[in-house]
Amino acid sequence: MKFVTAKDLIAQLKNDLIGKDSYRGVTLTYSWLANQFGHFSLGFIPTILIYTLLKAKTSVSSPELWAAFGVWGGWILFELFNFLWPLLFKSESKRKALGSGKYTFQPAWLNVTFDTITDLLYFGIGALSASLICEFHQGILITLIVLVILISYPFYYWYSTKMFIQNAGYPFQLRLSQWNQQIKEENKALILNFLQHNEPGKHMLLFGSRGSGKTMLSVGIATESSIKNNSCSYVTAVKLLCLFFENEDNPPITKPGAWSWRNSSLLVIDDINPGGNVQDDILSAAQFYTILDNLSCGEINKKAIKEKSIIWVMGNEDPDRHAEERWETLLEKIGVEKSNITTVNLDAI
Repeated sequence: MKFVTAKDLIAQLKNDLIGKDSYRGVTLTYSWLANQFGHFSLGFIPTILIYTLLKAKTSVSSPELWAAFGVWGGWILFELFNFLWPLLFKSESKRKALGSGKYTFQPAWLNVTFDTITDLLYFGIGALSASLICEFHQGILITLIVLVILISYPFYYWYSTKMFIQNAGYPFQLRLSQWNQQIKEENKALILNFLQHNEPGKHMLLFGSRGSGKTMLSVGIATESSIKNNSCSYVTAVKLLCLFFENEDNPPITKPGAWSWRNSSLLVIDDINPGGNVQDDILSAAQFYTILDNLSCGEINKKAIKEKSIIWVMGNEDPDRHAEERWETLLEKIGVEKSNITTVNLDAI
């Protein structure tokens, strides 16, 4: 489900470009804009400096061309080195890239490649813009226009993707490949299968004690879904219990393109129970269901839980718990098919 429209994107641009970040805070979209302006400047400023030097100290013809393409070429070489070095030259990183090293989940290399190409386009636009300011050249103008046209889709994709990530409300930024703790291969396969299937109504019960990395893993999984432009939401169990009484006819004021937990495609429910030395559930499945099935919003709550994909971040898994006390039983009571429930225990290594 995609909620970020062109109107939302323009509204976010307005919020990012107008006003002072000293009192409003810095958003992911603002940071991305600043990053790309930095790439533009790293193409623009060196081109001006090198052109000035060539013009004053040498008799080389077309110094504006030498300066622009020299700077752009230098950044292309740098980015190729920056991208290929971990893959080809560093032995430890090479093992990671081939899946036998420290990467538990492989990076999305196509996504990283697209990001590198986007950076190079901004380097080029900066260098060619400087060249045109130094001396007009029709070929440079045409090339610059082509680059500006080419950058339109990467700009829309990355800016809107940052909106999907920031509107999810994650407590921190983390890609799935950055999660590097130990996990059983069968559990890893279950997680990848959960992530790769986009049909709604999939539920993952993620068990683990304190320090097992369950919150980081849930955020990493959801972030990969956000990067695919799915509307994800992060919420703690205590916060969600309050939201169960919120009527959809009176939604809260939201940011451009934002969504509520009910109409998100993937929901992360964190801190359901602490785990670790706290063996018993502070919030039982029965208590959760009682608050979920309240008189004012019970039916729409159950419908939302049943129809969306959810990562339930739990505490300790107790195989001896009575069936009526198990969270799987709660989901089946709501109407979730047993085949749509996946259980991952990070303590089982």
